[in-house]
Parts: sequence; structure tokens; C-alpha cells
Amino acid sequence: MGRAYEVRKASIQKTGAAKAKLYSTFAKEIYLAAKGNPEVDTNINLKRVVEKAKKQQVPSDIINRAIDKAKGASNDDYQELSYEGFGPGSSTLIVKCLTDNVNRTVSFVREAFNKCHKSLGVTNSVSYNYDYEAVIGFKCEDSDPIFEAILNEGIEIIDFESEDGEVVITANPSDASKVKDILESHISNIDYTLDEIGWYAKEMVTLEGEDKEVFERLLSLLEDIEDVTNIYHNVNL
Repeated sequence: MGRAYEVRKASIQKTGAAKAKLYSTFAKEIYLAAKGNPEVDTNINLKRVVEKAKKQQVPSDIINRAIDKAKGASNDDYQELSYEGFGPGSSTLIVKCLTDNVNRTVSFVREAFNKCHKSLGVTNSVSYNYDYEAVIGFKCEDSDPIFEAILNEGIEIIDFESEDGEVVITANPSDASKVKDILESHISNIDYTLDEIGWYAKEMVTLEGEDKEVFERLLSLLEDIEDVTNIYHNVNL
């Protein structure tokens, strides 16, 4: 496979190694998706976040509590933030966060970079070397009708690859929901093998020796921050 496969293979440096953090992240995302319409059957965005949470084995009680919280008068106001930074060698990182306290989050993220003697950059100092894309993977033996259906809807496909019964579609993030609507109309009970919208490096680099050690330490420090949800980078690990 080509680029889509490489994106899938490299994917995102997930921070869900600790279950507690994974559960907390999904609880926030479900709460945000449920605000205004906490009904799973009529809120497609909520439905899809819940499905992703279940696939990651998030307990039902955590999912239900987040939805119930959205039904109440909670004033929690979570924000999605992205920080760009420079690691050792030619490495770069984009750190995605979901937080209710911006000052706390930026302080923790900056501290992680400082501990490794590296620095945060300004907006667009790193992201111009990344593509912001939606990548959707699923099992399918006959992909031709789906390919035609997507084109017939006027959706621009960045990449469409099919191999060994798995299809990987790369599209613009703004079209992700439309692509899923088409897929779900063609494949009942579709099981997504990949469902991500994120930043993917245009070119990867390889670090060795001390640079590799510093980069891995930086990743570890960032992963330990509760508000950090995803880390995108350009390093072959």
C-alpha cells in the first residue's frame, strides 16, 4: 500500500496506555458531543464518539455518566488546543489537548519541553510540515461501489487504497462525516479499523543515540499530562 497505509502504520502516538487517562479523555469528548443533544439516536457525532469509546473498552458507566452530565446544568467548558514544538535533531511534534484550564495545560506542556531542553514553537511553526487529514479504515471485499458512491457525492478523495480485504480512505476532515454516512449506508454494522482525524508528517526522520533517548523521554513526559489526548510527530520509532 501507499501513503494511506503508511499513515495507518505510523498513525498517532496515542496516550491511552493508562486506562484511567483513556477513560478521562473519552468522558470529556462524550460530554462535549452530548452538550445540546444528549440523545445517541439523534446525535450522530455523539453516536460515533460513543462507538469509538466502546471499541476502546471504555466502561458503559463512564459513558453514561458523561452523557448524564451533559443533560444537567454543568458549566464545564472544555477546549481543544494544539501546541507545536521542536524536539531533538530534526524532530517536531504537535500536541493535542482537551482541557478546562488553558493556563494549567500550557504550563505542563512547556515544562515537559523545558525538562528536555527543547522548546515550543508559535502557531504554524511546525504544522506546515504536516497534512491535516481524516483517515478511515474498514473491512470490505468489494470496494468499487463505495468508491463510485463517494465520487458521485462530489467528495474529494485524497487517497483510496484496498488490499487484503481492508480499505483505507484518506479525505479532508470536513468530509469525514459524509464519507462515513456513505459507508454506513452500504455496509451494515460497519467495523472501523481506523477512524482518526489528525496531523500526519509529510516526511519522517530517524533519530539515533542521544537524540532518540531525549525524544522518547519527551514523549513520555507529554503522555503523563492528563490534558494531552494525542501526540503527532515525524519520528520513525
